[in-house]
Amino acid sequence: MKSLVIVESPTKTKTIKKYLPKGYTVDSSMGHIRDLPSSAKEIPAKYKKESWSNLGINVDDRFDPLYVIPSSKKKVVSKLKKLLKDADELILATDEDREGEAISWHLKEILKPKIPVKRMAFREITKEAVLDALENTRDIDMNLVHAQETRRILDRLAGYTVSPLLWKKISPGLSAGRVQSVAVEFLVERERERMKFKSATYYDLKAQLHKDGDDYKDYKFDADLTHLNEKRLATGKDFDENTGKLKKPKSVVLLDENKASSLVDDLKEAKWSVINVDVKTQKRNPAPPFITSTLQQEANRKFGFSARDTMSVAQKLYEKGFITYMRTDSTRLSGQAIGAARDSVTEEYGDDYLFERVRNYSKKGKGAQEAHEAIRPSGSRFVKPDKAGLSGREFKLYDLIWKRTIATQMAEAELEFTNVTIRASHNGTDADFRAGGKKILFPGYFRAYVEGSDDPEAALENQENYLPAMNEGDTTGLDDLNFVSHETKPPARFTEATLVKELEKRGVGRPSTYASIISTIQDRGYAKSAGKTLVPTFTAFAVSSLLENHFPELVDSKFTSELEDKLDGVAEGTQDPVKYLEDYYNGENGLKAKVDRQEDKIDPKEAKLLDLPLDNLDGIKVAVGRFGPYARVQRNGEEVTTSLPNDMDPSDLTAEKLEELIKMSEEEDKPIGHDPETDEPIFLLSGRYGPYVQRGEVTEDNKKPKRVSLLKGMEPKDVDFDLALQLLELPRKLGEHPEDGKVVRAGVGRYGPYVVHDGKFKSIPKSDSVLDIELDRAVELLAQKKKSTRGSNEIKDLGKHPETEKQVRVMTGRYGPYIKHGKKNISLPKGEAPEDFTMDKAVDLIKEKG
Repeated sequence: MKSLVIVESPTKTKTIKKYLPKGYTVDSSMGHIRDLPSSAKEIPAKYKKESWSNLGINVDDRFDPLYVIPSSKKKVVSKLKKLLKDADELILATDEDREGEAISWHLKEILKPKIPVKRMAFREITKEAVLDALENTRDIDMNLVHAQETRRILDRLAGYTVSPLLWKKISPGLSAGRVQSVAVEFLVERERERMKFKSATYYDLKAQLHKDGDDYKDYKFDADLTHLNEKRLATGKDFDENTGKLKKPKSVVLLDENKASSLVDDLKEAKWSVINVDVKTQKRNPAPPFITSTLQQEANRKFGFSARDTMSVAQKLYEKGFITYMRTDSTRLSGQAIGAARDSVTEEYGDDYLFERVRNYSKKGKGAQEAHEAIRPSGSRFVKPDKAGLSGREFKLYDLIWKRTIATQMAEAELEFTNVTIRASHNGTDADFRAGGKKILFPGYFRAYVEGSDDPEAALENQENYLPAMNEGDTTGLDDLNFVSHETKPPARFTEATLVKELEKRGVGRPSTYASIISTIQDRGYAKSAGKTLVPTFTAFAVSSLLENHFPELVDSKFTSELEDKLDGVAEGTQDPVKYLEDYYNGENGLKAKVDRQEDKIDPKEAKLLDLPLDNLDGIKVAVGRFGPYARVQRNGEEVTTSLPNDMDPSDLTAEKLEELIKMSEEEDKPIGHDPETDEPIFLLSGRYGPYVQRGEVTEDNKKPKRVSLLKGMEPKDVDFDLALQLLELPRKLGEHPEDGKVVRAGVGRYGPYVVHDGKFKSIPKSDSVLDIELDRAVELLAQKKKSTRGSNEIKDLGKHPETEKQVRVMTGRYGPYIKHGKKNISLPKGEAPEDFTMDKAVDLIKEKG
C-alpha cells in the first residue's frame, strides 16, 4: 500500500521521513493552502457584486467564509494532487492544535481524495511518537476546525469593520484588531500613568559595619537605615504617583539632604549594637515546566529574544525532533517525561539532588488549546544540550527548556535568611539599621535552573549574602556611613515579557497568538522598541482614544476575554459558532450596528486630537495627521502649527518643549542672520525630521534651498549664527588625499557623520566632530577598512550567523542598505535603520528570503 503523508513544513517533512516505514511519501503544504481573500483581486468574479464580498464572509447567510487559494499556493496544491494520484490512502499529519486541525480540513476539502483519509496527530517528532500516532489515527475534529475558523472570521470582521473608520477619521492605512487593540490599550494606559507621574526625592543612610572583635574586622557588611526614633523611614512606596507628595506624612520620617547629612555627622559618634536577630529557613520549589507564554517571557528576560524569535526557534526545535509541541497551555508532564527528567537528574547531579517523589504539575491554563503536555525535551531519554549538535539561538533555547524540565524533578532548595537590626544611639537619637543575610543550605534545583525576573535590579535566588554570626547585645564597629538620595520611578514600560504576562493574566488572546500580536503592533506603527521596552506612538494614543470614546468594549480586556471563552466553547462543542458570530456582528448591539451609529458622531478633527496628561499647555493641542504628529495653538488670532520630530515620543513631550517648538514655528519667518558671501538669509526651522538650518527662502527659482539637520545632541537653543554657517558648509572639503590627490570631504548622511573619498565612505566615531575633523584624521579613518564590495561600504559587522557560521554584515550600496550573508545579498526591509539592525533580525530575514 502507498500512503501520502502531508505535514505543514519542509523541516517537519525531513524529520518524520526518518521514522516512517517504506511505502510512505511525505510532503508539505507549506502552511495553509487557502484562506480568506487578502485583496479585491483575489475575490472570484461571481462574488464581486455581493455586498459582503470585501469582507470575504457572507454575513447574510450563516457567516460562510469565502476561501480562495492564493497564487503563491497554487503550485503546492498541484503538486499534492499529483502525489495523491499514486496513493492508496491520505494521512494528514499537521500539528495537534486548532490551526493544525484546520489545515488538515482545508487539505481534505481542496484535494477531494477518493481514497481513505486518516488524521495522524503527535506532540513530539520521535520514532516512538510517530509510529504510535500511525497506529492510532482518528478523524478530523470538526469542533477544533470550527474554533479556528470562527476566530479567523471574528478577527476579519473586527479588522475590516473598524479599520475603514480609522482611515476616515484619523489617517489612511491604520488598522484595528480584536486582540491587537487591547494590547495597544495596555501600552497607552501605562504610558499615560508614566506621563502623569510626579517624581519625589528622599534620602536614607547606608552604613558599612563589622562585628566588634579582632576576628571580625575584615568581615564588613552593609546595613540600611529603616527607622528613626522607632518611626519608619519614608521609601518610594510612601509617595503619591500623581502628586509626588507623601500619602501619610505623619506616619513616616522624610529625610531631606540637610537632615540626612546632619544625621550622618551625629551617628558617626554613636554607639552601635545589635537589638534583634531573626533567622528563618525557607524551602523553594522549582517553577513549573514551560508553556508557550512562560517560554516567551523567560527567553525575553534571559536572552532578549522577541516573542516571534522564540516561537520561530522553538518551531525549528520541534520540527527537528528536539522538543515537544511548543503551543501549549498545560504544565503537565507525561510519565515518560518525568522518568526521563529523573534519569537526567541522577546522571547529571546524583541521587541527593533527586526529589524524593514524583513532582507533577497538572494546572491547565484557561481555555487550554487541546494541549496535553508542557514544552519539554522530546523522547523517553532527553538529549543533553551539549550532545545535541545545536548552536546559536537553537542551543540557547533548547538548553533553557532542558534545564527547566529537569529542575521540576530536583530537590527543593533550602535557604536561610537572617535579618539583623542594629541600633545607633547618640544624644537622644535612636537610628535602626537593618542588615540582611542569605545562605543556601542546600542548592537543590538551583544547580540546574534559576528563573529570571522582570525586575533587572532584583537579586537572583541563588546569590548568597553572608553575615557574621550575631546575637542581641553584640556591638558593632562603624567603618563608613553615607547618605544616599533616591528618586521615585514611574511605572515601568511593558517589555515583551511583561506584556505577554499581562495578556495572559487578563485572558486576552491565547499564548499561541502572543508572538503575532506583539509583532503586529510594532509592524503597524503602534509601538516601537526602545531597548527591551515597548513605547506606544502618537498614532497609538489617537486610535486608543477613539476606541475608548466610541467603542469601549473593543479595548476592554474583560470583554475580549469573554470572547475567548466563547471560542473555547466552540472548540469543546458547547457553543454554536453561527449564533456567536450573529450576536457579535449582526445583533442590535453588534459591531456593525455600533459602527454605523457612531460613524456620523465622530468628528475627524476631534478624533485626531490626542488626550495627553500634560500640565500647563496654555491652549496648545497635539494631534496626528497624514504626515505625522503636530502641535497647534491660536496666537494673536492666527493658528500656529508645527510638526513634531519623528524621533519624539509622547512621553518626551512637556509644555516647555511644545512651547519651544511653537516659538520656533512663529519665528521661522525671521532669519538668524545673512550669509556673509551670498547675503542669503539663514533660518533655524523645525520639521518632521527635527530641527534644521536653511540657507535662502523657498521661491519659484529656488524650490530646494540648502538644508542641514542639527547634529545628534544639538538643541535649537544651542544654535547661533556661526554654528548655523558651519552646519551649512557640510559636506565640507577637508583637502586632497595624499595618495591620489582626490578630494576628501566630511558630512552627515542618513546613517550619521562620515568622511568620503573617491566614493568610499567611513563613519566618523563619536569621539570626533564632523565640524572639526581635519584631513589627517579623515585619511586615518579611511585607511581603517578597505572597500569590501565594489561600490558598497560596510556599516556594521554583525559577526557569524549562529547556524551557518557565515559572516553577516550590514552594507550600503547604490540601491540602499542590505545585509551580506556569505555571498548572498538581501535588501533591508523598508524603514529599518541599518545602524540598529541586529543579528536576530538578520537571521529572520535570511530565513524569510530563503
